[in-house]
Amino acid sequence: MDTEAQTLTEQVAGLWSWLDSATNNLLLPSRLYQLAILAVILLIAYGLRKWFGPKIYDWMRSLEGWPKWRLRLLVILHQRLQLVIFVILNWSASALMSQLSIFPSRRYILTLVATIATALLLAGFASRLVRNQFLRRIVRWGLWIYITLYYLGLIAGVSGFLESLAIQFGDFRLSVLAVIKALIVTGILFTLARLVSSQTAQRIHANEDISPSMRVLAVKVLQITLFGAAFFIGLKAVGFDLTGLAVLSGAIGVGLGFGLQKVVSNLVSGVIILLDKSIKPGDVISLGETFGWINSLGARYVSVVTRDGREYLIPNEDLITGQVVNWSHSNDFVRLDIYFGTAYSNDPHIVRALAIDAAKSVDRVLAYRAPVCHIVGFGDSSVDYILRFWISDPTGGLTNIRGNVYLALWDKFQENDISIPFPQREVRLLDDPNPVESPK
Repeated sequence: MDTEAQTLTEQVAGLWSWLDSATNNLLLPSRLYQLAILAVILLIAYGLRKWFGPKIYDWMRSLEGWPKWRLRLLVILHQRLQLVIFVILNWSASALMSQLSIFPSRRYILTLVATIATALLLAGFASRLVRNQFLRRIVRWGLWIYITLYYLGLIAGVSGFLESLAIQFGDFRLSVLAVIKALIVTGILFTLARLVSSQTAQRIHANEDISPSMRVLAVKVLQITLFGAAFFIGLKAVGFDLTGLAVLSGAIGVGLGFGLQKVVSNLVSGVIILLDKSIKPGDVISLGETFGWINSLGARYVSVVTRDGREYLIPNEDLITGQVVNWSHSNDFVRLDIYFGTAYSNDPHIVRALAIDAAKSVDRVLAYRAPVCHIVGFGDSSVDYILRFWISDPTGGLTNIRGNVYLALWDKFQENDISIPFPQREVRLLDDPNPVESPK
């Protein structure tokens, strides 16, 4: 502990000595006027941003038909307009000073600040690869701090200072520098894994030779593999021993297996669904009172969108253990049945022919799978029929096509004087002293 405290004291003393020396160098006359030039350049850049910023923004709003990547680049440049102007003016002032003076020290600070500002600008562009806003800010500020320390020559001193800030458990020593390295390496690997997985996922989804369920499975396996490899490689790269982590993860896995049985069951059921291809995105299914088409397959649930716009998240286990009607499992053909009745005075042969013609007149009814109509019984007041027809687009809805066929039946029967009977009742009051006879 005494050695570590002494090392920490030496590191702090070294940093303080550098700050004192840098402050004395800045007070030299040849450096003061460079600082004054930098201050003037900063004010000019601020004024130009205030003046040009709104004009550029209005011009950007008027652009139409440009690719998204160009518009996104313009937005990023507009957000960093002051820094861009500062870099341009700073390099211009440094070039002008190189022509006016033969001594490099006369423009040393201008060149140094211009180099650092350029690197900061490029680092800001590079940080846009990180989608998460919070992580993007951490990456951006981390790059800015590292760039500043690098060009100021403080990497070695700061690294030694951070390495001296550590905790130790037996043979295991964890320093602040090791944690920062682990975060940086893991973050870079995660970013690369995300880029690779997104590009590969686009190619997999565009491959029509692979079934939709296998595309989803391949993308999920690829993402788990890449991100898992990035995590463990990041830990290994900074010297973490993964042996103890493997034992710990095994124990945690056993505990989670008992405590999260439902979650694990849904995960396993999701893998089974993807492998056996029983359902896939775009299929039309019925599960209980829920009827709709599958929007997406998740690791824990399946998203089913109904005709009324509701989105049901059905656990994968329910699809494995329950009875599911897949209207488009092997093909998209669906047969629908509707029932109706006509009066006994109407010829059944004519009724059947009219019903088939009415079904054929509806747009979504398939003509090459001809509708059929059969008598199914003689009711109390009507002859009962069943009309069967086929459609090939169940995603378009079932209730609406039934309604259209019923409406076509109504119009066809009205044109041909086919009556649809309905029950009629005659009520007599037995205790009425003056009963009214019903008309004959």
